[in-house]
Amino acid sequence: MSTNWLLLRGLMREQRHWEGFPARLQRYFPDDRVILADLPGLGREYHQSSPCRIPDITDGLRARWQAKRARGSLKLLALSLGGMVALDWASRYPAEVSAVALINSSLAGLSPFYHRLRPSAYWPLLKWCLWQRDPLLQEAAILQLTSRFFAHDTRILTRWAAYSRELPPKRRNTLCQLLAAARYRPPPTRPRVPVLVLNSLGDELVHPRCSQAIAEHWQLPLRRHPDAGHDLPLDAPDWVCKQIRAWLHHGTDAPG
Repeated sequence: MSTNWLLLRGLMREQRHWEGFPARLQRYFPDDRVILADLPGLGREYHQSSPCRIPDITDGLRARWQAKRARGSLKLLALSLGGMVALDWASRYPAEVSAVALINSSLAGLSPFYHRLRPSAYWPLLKWCLWQRDPLLQEAAILQLTSRFFAHDTRILTRWAAYSRELPPKRRNTLCQLLAAARYRPPPTRPRVPVLVLNSLGDELVHPRCSQAIAEHWQLPLRRHPDAGHDLPLDAPDWVCKQIRAWLHHGTDAPG
């Protein structure tokens, strides 16, 4: 049976922010299909309003996926806020998902708010929500918060600023995403599909303890990169792919 990988980004990010990671994942899984999806209000879904609840985001994304009528199993690879959507999907519709790779995510009730969004991010987000209008300054702040290895890469920054000018995230959608993430709590029981937790110890946006809390709460395998930033697929794409391949190859139920 063929396998579909659906990739989900996080707060204020669209599918183009994956940079070269989807092509890298495709090389590691050449027989699978890698698909990129935007959350409501971002990227190709720019015309939509972002719901203020994770289940509503999930249901909209799921409806789009079902409209594709893609054959084969579905695996979700999701970063940060996208990880909450992936967990919600796998928990409420386990028959539709065969596995989840969760990257640098967090859940209310398992981690305090100052770990889920580290204090260093408060001022940049506040500036964006209140008055920041310069895409270059906005994307420079985001890149510095999310990457340890490419924080000052002018080529990436130029591309990201261009995306922001072309399809600027609306402040209402950003606030709704923040609200949805802030109040989303873990499902009452462990998801009935295999879940791998990937984590960056150099994450300056979400405290690494958040991933540890998720892994410990449900006894899930946890793999940690020693120094990458929040955007782990950008900072260490081969490491991410290798961890997922090894997890799938050696069995998905063993804790890390």
